[in-house]
Amino acid sequence: MTRLPAALALTGIALILSGCGGGDNGFAFQVPSVVDSGRGSVVTFPPERTKQLSLNDFTSLLASTPQGAQIQQVTGAAKCGVDIRYLEYRTVGGQGEETNATAAIMVPTGSDPVCNGQRPTVLYAHGTTPARDYNLARWTEANQPAGGEGMIVAAMFAAQGYIVVAPNYAGYDKSTLPYHPYLNGDQQGKDMVDALTAARKTFSVISASDSGTLLITGYSQGGYVAMAAHREMQATGKTVTAAAPLSAPSAISLLTDYSFSGWPALGSTLFTPLLSTSWQKQFGNVYTSTSDIYEAQFAPGIDTLLPSLTPINTLYQTGKLPPLALYPANAVPGPVSPALSIFYGPNNLVRQSYLTQAANDIQANPCAGNALPATAASLGTTTPLNCQPLLGFRKAAVANDLRNWLPTRPVMMCGGANDPTVNFLSTRATAGYFRGRGMPAAALTVVDLEDAATTDAFSSARAGFAAAKANLAASTPGTPADQAQAVTLAYHGTLVMPFCLASARGFFQGVLASGL
Repeated sequence: MTRLPAALALTGIALILSGCGGGDNGFAFQVPSVVDSGRGSVVTFPPERTKQLSLNDFTSLLASTPQGAQIQQVTGAAKCGVDIRYLEYRTVGGQGEETNATAAIMVPTGSDPVCNGQRPTVLYAHGTTPARDYNLARWTEANQPAGGEGMIVAAMFAAQGYIVVAPNYAGYDKSTLPYHPYLNGDQQGKDMVDALTAARKTFSVISASDSGTLLITGYSQGGYVAMAAHREMQATGKTVTAAAPLSAPSAISLLTDYSFSGWPALGSTLFTPLLSTSWQKQFGNVYTSTSDIYEAQFAPGIDTLLPSLTPINTLYQTGKLPPLALYPANAVPGPVSPALSIFYGPNNLVRQSYLTQAANDIQANPCAGNALPATAASLGTTTPLNCQPLLGFRKAAVANDLRNWLPTRPVMMCGGANDPTVNFLSTRATAGYFRGRGMPAAALTVVDLEDAATTDAFSSARAGFAAAKANLAASTPGTPADQAQAVTLAYHGTLVMPFCLASARGFFQGVLASGL
């Protein structure tokens, strides 16, 4: 990564967030009218139709924008129209409190045989977004922050004959929960299961014929949530056919230790407040006051700031959050490489005193699987979480790390080795843990889109990814450094996502064809 000019940094972070589901739009709360009760119950029955697109409508919609045309190049020609429904359901918050949440149901329609009869269901988890009004059931509406992600999910799965259930999560849209349980593995797994349970109760009245085949996937935060949902379903005896967690921060204690040790992620000034609020709600011991962690100009109100109805760039520009500076300019420990110095500077978010506490705790109470620099041994250890940190934030990260179970159904993990937002070592560490615990090689597939030397079923995705990077660089004016910077900014949110989703679909097709 190269140093980012301030204006370009703001644009780049917004680009990353738009790829993960970020954006902003108007929003109004509604009081639900409950017709059922308990977790997984339906609040409004039947779910409202927000849009019905015939095959021609959907194809025309994709062709009408450059983004849609690019998506179609990756997904292939649509085979089905899409009936989009808006589901409200009951779930729980991060403290087990009762709440509501919403989801999209996308049902394939049309005359092609793949659009009819009993269809497999894809349970999809979306990426990190600061936008409180995020709603995948209204992705076709102008200025809806879920527009980009909703379009690619519809094109990749619903328009290819899969029923899609895509939760917006507790704390978003018209959920009454005043915070989002971000990377709270227990809650996010339950939230996904509750959305699926509620959605299936409505299938008979929305012409969704469920084959019983369940495929779970998601990108970025959604990769973590997809894995948490798989874990929850396996633990409670529910059927999962296969899962594809993509660019997942599944080894979240590794990622937090890396940040404290000098390797922050692009987007850290957004992720850190979401984490501290979520984990404080979950455990109550992350801080006594927000000023324990955050500098004085940011601490007041930061625990209620996100998700927000205020545009993320407005939060940056009005001084509610810094766009890049996570730690002080002269922080100890400092960046592990000069390229990471962009995350150290004036008007930083996290106090040096808190960074010192974290660094000291890492030294005194290390987690073997989180070693930096990473080694083959640390990435493959079967006991990466056999550690007892004292700092509340690190304790919460260990508790929410997903290296604590073993899938019994096929799993494919995908990402890019140069991802500046979700370090690909998270995927490598999680896969290493699964292998170390005895997961058969045939049941676990790891796809690195940068691994051009490998020839396998995912070679076309790698080639498409390489071409997309090259095209972006070639179309970016300026020096080679400017071109490299453009690729870095677009890497996670724009470049990797479609090719990992295409890999997930190919993986699912292979599992279904094999009858596993």
